[in-house]
Amino acid sequence: MITNELYMQRAMELARLGVGRVSPNPLVGCLIVHQEQVIGEGWHKKFGEAHAEVNAVASVDNKSLLPEATVYVNLEPCAHQGKTPPCADMLISHGVKKVVIANLDTHPLVAGNGAKKLRDAGIEVMSGVLMKEGRDLNRRFFTFVEKKRPYIILKWAETSDGFIAHENYESKWISNDLSRQLVHRWRSEEDAVLVGTRTAQHDDPKLTVRDWSGRNPVRVVFDRFLRLSDKLALFDRSQPTLCYNLIKYEVHENLILMRLGEENFWQEMLNDLYRRGIQSVMVEGGAQTLHTFIERGWWDEARIIRSQRLFGKGIAAPVLRGRQVLDEKIMDDHLTIIQNGK
Repeated sequence: MITNELYMQRAMELARLGVGRVSPNPLVGCLIVHQEQVIGEGWHKKFGEAHAEVNAVASVDNKSLLPEATVYVNLEPCAHQGKTPPCADMLISHGVKKVVIANLDTHPLVAGNGAKKLRDAGIEVMSGVLMKEGRDLNRRFFTFVEKKRPYIILKWAETSDGFIAHENYESKWISNDLSRQLVHRWRSEEDAVLVGTRTAQHDDPKLTVRDWSGRNPVRVVFDRFLRLSDKLALFDRSQPTLCYNLIKYEVHENLILMRLGEENFWQEMLNDLYRRGIQSVMVEGGAQTLHTFIERGWWDEARIIRSQRLFGKGIAAPVLRGRQVLDEKIMDDHLTIIQNGK
């Protein structure tokens, strides 16, 4: 007999197909089972489009089976009208027998209301199946909703002797080609990518997705006194870009100069990103910027690529404490992923 956990694993596999396309919505997959046979599958494919449950029900050929079917969904069905109608109401209208959920939705507009609607309609509801795995899958969404800030990923490449840049702050290229391609995939999965003034000045990064297919993230740079050249790739107006500073507020095509207060500059920046609905930020450097996030405890995950190269001297890589969740080779590079234990 196939267990609830196996069906839920499949729902989560479907949910992951929406990575990089559904934010600020959560990743949701849905499986519909009748007499141990999967009769429908669906996932939330793109923000503003149909939710997972709607797509799963639509895929069922014989909808007369739904009143005897069990629906597996990794997140509680929504109970409010947003860009699409409430999924709880849709499931009720089809009279499904049972709904199995990994995580209840902590968003104030849902917060148990979806499960309550289903139960009030006479549908059996079970929650907490692979709950930990579901929290991890939607860690960006839950951080955004519960902590009122984006999920923050620190990313850097370092040499085998522990440097992330030369003494003149230049850092191209430490990692190998495959590692750099992986970074482009990561960019396609996050809402925004952030760099500091020195990294923008010395590396002139584009911060776009070129070696992978997917959307470009919002580019974020801080330049307190607006000293960066407008000839830099970040300011080419090709992609939405935010420049946080102390001087002025201006809006241009694909470029916003956002003025913040000096005293709470970093907190105001996070608050502004949250207000803009940016659910996740990958911080790509440089050293001072990374240290700022680390010192304040404003990080959830760190992705560290260690190469075989030696610099001998230069800008030292940050030192982190946390829970290691991945350690693997990327050709001759080494990838370590650490999660913040706080």
